[in-house]
Amino acid sequence: MLSLWVYMIYCCVGYCSTVPSLRYVNRHGKDVDAVESAGASRDLLNNNYNDVDSRGEEWDEAKALEDNALSGFLNESKKLPQAIIIGVKKGGTRALLEFLRLHPDVRAVGAEPHFFDRNYDKGLEWYRDLMPKSLDGQLTMEKTPSYYVTKDIPSRIYNMSKDTKLIVVVRDPVTRAISDYTQTRSKKPDIPSFESLTFKNMSAGLIDASWSAVQIGMYAKHLERWLKYFPLEQLLFVSGERLITDPSGEMVRVQDFLQLKRVVDEKYFHFNPAKGFPCLKRPESTNKPHCLGKTKGRTHPNIHPEVVQKLRDFYKPFNMKFYEMTGHHFGWD
Repeated sequence: MLSLWVYMIYCCVGYCSTVPSLRYVNRHGKDVDAVESAGASRDLLNNNYNDVDSRGEEWDEAKALEDNALSGFLNESKKLPQAIIIGVKKGGTRALLEFLRLHPDVRAVGAEPHFFDRNYDKGLEWYRDLMPKSLDGQLTMEKTPSYYVTKDIPSRIYNMSKDTKLIVVVRDPVTRAISDYTQTRSKKPDIPSFESLTFKNMSAGLIDASWSAVQIGMYAKHLERWLKYFPLEQLLFVSGERLITDPSGEMVRVQDFLQLKRVVDEKYFHFNPAKGFPCLKRPESTNKPHCLGKTKGRTHPNIHPEVVQKLRDFYKPFNMKFYEMTGHHFGWD
């Protein structure tokens, strides 16, 4: 009878035509009501996939009606995140979050909360209220890429919960810096050239490590702060390159780390050769895959090879130390 009432309420908010089931088995093997979780994956696949914060905000607003309608029937509550994607900017964090939102046991806020760096004075209850409602056994997540490189964040997350799982999406620091600059230039066309921002003294080849686009890629330096509070096994380092070339393979690592059932696999991905990025598809659907937004695959400026090489030389000791610290060679050199 309860399931019938849930189904009727679902019809009222306009989702009944695509509800595949009213129940699912969660990651602990427990059979629970799953209308809400099915909606999360369905909504993602029915919308364009892009890399802007407003995309997540719109998704959450669309979900609000469903959450309110079902909250009286399902054992839902808002929880502080048990896992956070903490970095890095232009590494592939939005892609990873959207891939994870396909999983029925993951509930994630779409917009970047920036709680621990910009809104910490508002308190944990304010932060909790930003989170989507979730069922027992589901994992609540958020992503804010600036966390990884911000000084006070490790201690603040530790004070919230020392058991928080942390995910860092990393990418070749040279191509990451160029991508970072490209995004900024798309919004501010009059900014100085990449070369002039990269060097303190171009003739001497002295890199300006204070420029954020360069500083973010010094991954080992930032990791040292995190390891003062969290053991290495509580952090997962995801390859931004593999997230593009082998998304299903990298998602195996992510789902295992989060102790989730391996649901998101190769059936959910279709490579878009025109843009060079994977698209999302519903395994049982014959519709065209939904691909990354228009900001993905934007053309990078032509950077002089000598500048690129000087950056590679600059990053090499940081990369080597990062490989040693994480026990993983990312192949950037």
